Amino acid sequence: MNETRRDRDAEGRARNARPRDGLGRPLPYGTPGVERQPEGIVRTPAQTLREAQRLLDAGMPFHAHEVFEDAWKSGPEDERELWRGLAQLAVGLTHSARGNTAGGARLLRRGAGALAPFAGSGPYGIEVSGLCDWARELADRVESGPMVEAAAEAPRLRA
Repeated sequence: MNETRRDRDAEGRARNARPRDGLGRPLPYGTPGVERQPEGIVRTPAQTLREAQRLLDAGMPFHAHEVFEDAWKSGPEDERELWRGLAQLAVGLTHSARGNTAGGARLLRRGAGALAPFAGSGPYGIEVSGLCDWARELADRVESGPMVEAAAEAPRLRA
């Protein structure tokens, strides 16, 4: 790979081909990394939640965020904030685990705010109130403490 040229996917779109670690950080070319999530996958809400939970439990919130992002981009308009909020929680956990406490806390709170309107309905069995509480509590902790371990902090998406 010529590192002075921009990486492209098969369709010619700019796409970084560097391997990534479990938290989505780029690694040097040629280093073994974690398999990336395929993009643009249309899943049912149940499939989305199952796959995202698996990734969160494995300490891979960056990859879970990509699963939520697919749902956010392909889902019905009235659910986009739900999936976007879940993606923000996953990215907030990612930043917190990387040591970016300010960015992590900000995204955790932003995600909780996006999810809050769904608290009464609990769509797809998502434990919205519990997730909002988890996100706000974790945001407070990461602002005043050390980095967190992503797998140990993984939230439960459903009750």
